[in-house]
Amino acid sequence: MQITETPICNIAKNSAMAKILQVCKLIVWDECTMAHKRSLEALDTTLKDLRDNQNIFGGAMILLSGDFHQTLPVIPRSTVADELNACLKSSICGST
Repeated sequence: MQITETPICNIAKNSAMAKILQVCKLIVWDECTMAHKRSLEALDTTLKDLRDNQNIFGGAMILLSGDFHQTLPVIPRSTVADELNACLKSSICGST
């Protein structure tokens, strides 16, 4: 997934992947701590759109797992501050 300022996944509403995401009850994201926070925000925005539901993650239950003490997101040519800012703990999804 390409990380942009407007986080959204490129999934068409009528695609097979969209149909799965529209009906699933639980999404498990293992090793999420290595992902950029915009990935989580893209999932939130996409699920809201695909499910026509403005609740967080479109009302789906998301199970995030990983070790925050293990590895921060890898960002080429970044500072420690950049990596901490990219961490899921600083995502807007965590504050809702």
